[in-house]
Amino acid sequence: MRICFVSRRYWPAVSGMSVYAENLLRELVALGHEVTLVSQYRDDEAGTRVYGGGLPPADRVPAGVEVHALPSRGETVVPADWEGDIAEIVRTVVELHEQRPFDVLHAQYGYPPGLAVLEASRRTGLPNLVSIQGGDGHWVGTCCTTHAEAMRTVLDHAGAVLIGSASFRDEVVGNLGTDPARFTIVPGATDTTRFTPGDRPLGSLADPPVLLFHGRVDRRKGVLDLLEALPDGVRLVVSGIGPDLDEAKARADGRTTFLGYVPPDEAPAVYRTADVFVSPTYSEGFSNTLLEAMASGLPTVSTDSVGVVDCLRHEENGLLHEPGDVAGLRKELDRLLTDADLRARLATTALEEVRRLYSWPVLARSIDAVCTELAGTAPDLDWSAPATVDPSCRFRSAAHLL
Repeated sequence: MRICFVSRRYWPAVSGMSVYAENLLRELVALGHEVTLVSQYRDDEAGTRVYGGGLPPADRVPAGVEVHALPSRGETVVPADWEGDIAEIVRTVVELHEQRPFDVLHAQYGYPPGLAVLEASRRTGLPNLVSIQGGDGHWVGTCCTTHAEAMRTVLDHAGAVLIGSASFRDEVVGNLGTDPARFTIVPGATDTTRFTPGDRPLGSLADPPVLLFHGRVDRRKGVLDLLEALPDGVRLVVSGIGPDLDEAKARADGRTTFLGYVPPDEAPAVYRTADVFVSPTYSEGFSNTLLEAMASGLPTVSTDSVGVVDCLRHEENGLLHEPGDVAGLRKELDRLLTDADLRARLATTALEEVRRLYSWPVLARSIDAVCTELAGTAPDLDWSAPATVDPSCRFRSAAHLL
């Protein structure tokens, strides 16, 4: 089967979505599919500083995947022109199909790629599916009438809608009123052959103990809360870049080390240098970093939030506090750091579960089954794109937040 996978991630992006795309495409090739990636990327100073940017480097593209990279021009102007980006994605997909036909179109992210894929399906007659994975479910559609209409169109008319967790589905349903039956839950995954524990007992601590935050350095990921809650007598390693990196550095003291951008192939080693993983996130689609930490044998403190509670259970395989509750975060960190039996039990349970439930071959087979079911079917054409642009949208003037 020939699959066209359309992503809005900037290459090489510092993002769980980018890691997800790379692993999924690698697995689809292993299953015998021919895969073409059409990906947006940022090449401007602002986009590169916040997320990383530029063309996809050869060592990041899975073998067997054909890449067509499109600059995300719509996010480099004010007001943002996502409609222009959608038109460029559609043109590219249709031209590629005319050169060598696809069987299925798969969009990663509901808007803008999801709407672009619906339009490409209209022009080609191809079936489509859309993966809802992050901000497209949390806030895209709650910001203005244009994006609410666009997201409802995608969710109601895509051939299949994949989402990482039940809690995330329920949030999207609450935001946009979508029929819950429209969603197929396909959890996240990690590479349990690359992310493995270090050569020491699970739950052991260095002197001083090392806490790790790995991911986008963004207040919505709780990094600023973590800096405020940091216990005495520990070190904190912050791995990644993002929109709040400068603010985080300004609030940090001598206990904190900032690694900056960490290439994906170096991430497993970063996890193995830590004793405890901390993710005080406000919400997720399904957190890749949590799965990586679980596979690395780290006891984890995170939040009782959307996209977290589907893989972490308080006092069973992790510790949870309310998002934004700095005192609660400090309490759980102190508890974990002083209880060796608790650390070992949480880490052991999490490691067994991630290996059994969240490996990439399991996820890829689930998506392969959806593609196989859709192949040869006709797309839903009974929809129309938003007719107007709502100028009040807060993301039009801060497009990177979308």
